[in-house]
Amino acid sequence: MSIKNRYPNQDRYINLLTDFGFKRLFGTEPNKELLIDFLNVMLPPQHTVQDVSYRNNENLGNTPLDRKAIFDIYCESKTGERFIVELQKAKQNYFKDRSIYYATFPIQEQAVKGEWNYKLSSVYTIGILDFIFDDHKDEPELLHTVELKNQKCKVFYDKLKFIYVELPKFTKTVEELESHFEKWLFLLRHLSKLEAPPLALQEVVFERLFEISEIANFSAVEQEAYENSLKYYRDLQNVVATSRQEGIEEGIAKGIEKGRQEGIEQGRQEGIQENTIAIARSCKQQGLDIETIMAITQLSREDIEALSMDN
Repeated sequence: MSIKNRYPNQDRYINLLTDFGFKRLFGTEPNKELLIDFLNVMLPPQHTVQDVSYRNNENLGNTPLDRKAIFDIYCESKTGERFIVELQKAKQNYFKDRSIYYATFPIQEQAVKGEWNYKLSSVYTIGILDFIFDDHKDEPELLHTVELKNQKCKVFYDKLKFIYVELPKFTKTVEELESHFEKWLFLLRHLSKLEAPPLALQEVVFERLFEISEIANFSAVEQEAYENSLKYYRDLQNVVATSRQEGIEEGIAKGIEKGRQEGIEQGRQEGIQENTIAIARSCKQQGLDIETIMAITQLSREDIEALSMDN
């Protein structure tokens, strides 16, 4: 039953980059047509998905640290393909290593006891990234498809794919949207800022998305859960953005003062280190737990625990 919005200053629609929003959109059986539609804009045409069943994503072995930075859905199509759909909020140490590691779980679980010919179904990892890869920050491409290729750049094995989209690179307005893929990216980034469904997004599948995302339709328990999820998301965004900018500015100032190339480089490195420490200290002041701070800053537990709360 719908209730009156308990938070008068709240947006009309949820933020899909929160834990609550991501799971409501992609992680429930009644709304799986939304997940199927999203998969089909991300996948190659030969792998069009007709239906999916949800699998226990605990089998992926996610650690407590992962669960602070990553929300994931694990599902399987009727024809056997496995899909890991992730929303990653913050950078982590060895991000690419982690993706490869977790992709091995849906591979290994296909093993058959007794005699087996090792034939495997395809495994896809689809990452919605709320950040930009450091090694791709100067490139305009926001969609990355990674496959196993040989020295001639020919696909050696086509049943393992990693597909990542860097959301911060998507800057189109609703008037500029040209494809179904771009409409999905726009909604992932901007749904919570909309006051009503734009004409360009009035399609059947998006009608369902707007319906389930309207906060006024939530129960009191759902509204509270969403508010907590939104607060956590905003705290992370604000702490990281503010502290990073302060660290960058301080690093530049240190480099200029050195007056030499070596001094500039040293100042840059010192600025990066002090930036990281500033982020960690701000996170502690915000009351975030150590595992979350480790995910954001990539500092060790010992380094974080040793930090003073004073500036």
